[in-house]
Amino acid sequence: MKRFLKASYLTLVYLFLYVPVLILIIFSFNNSRYSTVWKGFSLQWYSHLFNNSLLMEAFVHSITVALISSVLSCVLGTLAAVVFYWYRFIGRKVLHTLIFCVMMSPDIVMGISLLSFFILIGMQPGFLTLLLAHITFSFPFVVTIVFARLQGFDHSIIDAARDLGAGELRIFTHVIFPLILPAVMAGWLVSFTLSLDDVIVSFFVTGPNYDILPLKIYSMVRLGVKPEVNALSTLLFTFTLVSVFCSHLLVKEKRK
Repeated sequence: MKRFLKASYLTLVYLFLYVPVLILIIFSFNNSRYSTVWKGFSLQWYSHLFNNSLLMEAFVHSITVALISSVLSCVLGTLAAVVFYWYRFIGRKVLHTLIFCVMMSPDIVMGISLLSFFILIGMQPGFLTLLLAHITFSFPFVVTIVFARLQGFDHSIIDAARDLGAGELRIFTHVIFPLILPAVMAGWLVSFTLSLDDVIVSFFVTGPNYDILPLKIYSMVRLGVKPEVNALSTLLFTFTLVSVFCSHLLVKEKRK
């Protein structure tokens, strides 16, 4: 009985999570312009999607910002995590605590504060302000993930490398970095996902001449969900599934 209740509970949870996505995927192939009426199978909305220059431009902008911000966040966050773990200096605990404060801050507070800061220093909203904002809210997640990994391995390995005459740079490149590489990749994936998905912070810091996909979709669905949005969401979901599947294959091969 207890096993049946557990299975029923998990089934309900997964149905609640994935049935809406499944409905979205089904109606992306709907021949009707209205999402709630099924009128046969069609691929026309995918064709319309790729012919929609404004939507494709917003998609390219989103991918560009997500790739650049995730790479920079990953580099800066990894170095910061190593500094917090390796060195002891005045204010270290305070700075480390402030990292968590940024993570816990509401998105609307961060968006307004970044907008005020950019206006104060005279920066015009656009690509650069959007990129800096995405690095700002992604950076703490990378620090936390990599720092947790650093705390998990044996510190005597570093001591052994020092006894063998390795300098700090060599220790980092040949000892520490290979050990934290899975955490670095996880931090990159989290940063990429956060950047690609963000709406609230991006709404405040981007300019009218640099539209991104989440804001474009938000502006489109305010008057109703269009079939092109269903098609785009299906492609993004498929890309996510393929990425997760490939990452599991890589991890499996590495373990073997």
